[in-house]
Amino acid sequence: MKNFNIIRQFCLTALFAVLYFQGSAQTNFKSLNYLYRISGSKTVAGIHNREPNANPCLWTDSISVLSGKTPGLWSGDFLFLNDDVDARWNMIYQAEKAWKKGSIVNIMWHTCSPVFTEPCAWDSTGVLDHLSDEEWTSLITDGGTLNNTWKKRLDGIAVYLQYLEDKNVEVLFRPFHEMNQPVFWWAGRKGGNGTSKLYRITHDYLKYNKGLTNLIWVWDLQDFSTLEADLKDYNPGNEYWDVLAFDMYSSDGKGYTLAKYNACLQAAGGKPIAIGECQVLPTSAELEEQPKWTFFMSWAELTIKHNTIAQIKELYGSSKVLVLDQMPGWSHDIEK
Repeated sequence: MKNFNIIRQFCLTALFAVLYFQGSAQTNFKSLNYLYRISGSKTVAGIHNREPNANPCLWTDSISVLSGKTPGLWSGDFLFLNDDVDARWNMIYQAEKAWKKGSIVNIMWHTCSPVFTEPCAWDSTGVLDHLSDEEWTSLITDGGTLNNTWKKRLDGIAVYLQYLEDKNVEVLFRPFHEMNQPVFWWAGRKGGNGTSKLYRITHDYLKYNKGLTNLIWVWDLQDFSTLEADLKDYNPGNEYWDVLAFDMYSSDGKGYTLAKYNACLQAAGGKPIAIGECQVLPTSAELEEQPKWTFFMSWAELTIKHNTIAQIKELYGSSKVLVLDQMPGWSHDIEK
């Protein structure tokens, strides 16, 4: 009987451990651990702060005034226009402040085509350029002319990301957002030598060549009707990303459907999923039905344009949604 009790206790302990770790995967990142922890129960509210980088908290402050609550996720952008490139340090210092206040920090990069110099414009000579197949080959081939140009550009942003690492700031880094959106120079190229290849090159260069260890990699797509196939065609490899995000602009005219949610869940394979961008906010009822969205990030001015103040207040006051004063802070380890 004694041996039976010992075996029984051992089995119960092992079962508890399996369930414990399955439900709360542990990583080296406090904020990523937190996303694992809340997945299935809560969703962090966020808003993107698009230009100007001279005022990198403009939209966070605006939504705080409207809702009476500050989002738990702050987001900035390296951007591409001359004034915004010159003001990148303002954005980085704001990211540091946001982290110290307890926000999750997200940084994306509307970047100029490597065919042209930086800064650039929102046109075919900049962010909306289309590379020829020959130019793309040069970009993804080690030692190619555009490959070298791209790595020099990565050297430039690595300085800012290194500063944040030195300040112990973790960054949800979301390069090449909307991989399946061909309007951007980097996007719309399927397959192993397409957009996903550039993502891997960028990941490896920043991680191994520049030695950055504070980046939580976000892989992001837009919600086209081809989403299920795109989740396969644009995957850079599961070892290359930590969070799967999709941008919900109702590109297929259907909104927050269970089909989109389930497609993302399946592709994520247990990793956190998130609404990387949106103009129409999810409702509390939708978050109740789709509980594993770990955060949503509405797009700057589109938040106010596409949602009433009442809708914003209702969502920000929902028991399903976490705002800044409900965040745990990052000065201690986040439990599993």
